[in-house]
Amino acid sequence: MKLFRIIFALFLIAAASTAQALEIKPYTPAALAEAQKADKPYALHFHADWCPVCRAQSKVLEGLKADKALNLTVFVVNYDKEKELRKQFGVRTQSTIIVFIGKVEAARLAGESAEAKIRAALSAAL
Repeated sequence: MKLFRIIFALFLIAAASTAQALEIKPYTPAALAEAQKADKPYALHFHADWCPVCRAQSKVLEGLKADKALNLTVFVVNYDKEKELRKQFGVRTQSTIIVFIGKVEAARLAGESAEAKIRAALSAAL
């Protein structure tokens, strides 16, 4: 029985060390297509370097990277350059975060930088 507990404890430690966490990557059409095809949870963060709210959102997202419960990827989209993507998803303002499961929208925030609200939106896809 003691051996079983030791083996089980080692299994739990190994599982925890391989758990994923929030990942932040630049948007590319190929990466988005791959996430949609795999039916994985992900988010699009429409970000502009000149936007103070976007910078605040980025800080929150960076702080959430260690949270193992948030097993998804956030693709950072250049708001100024990706006009067709903005049109495709009906994004009218920078600092918009859209959370998806595959191609299905699960949550959307615009102009929000509160950690609890961003965490809740990201969690909607999990």
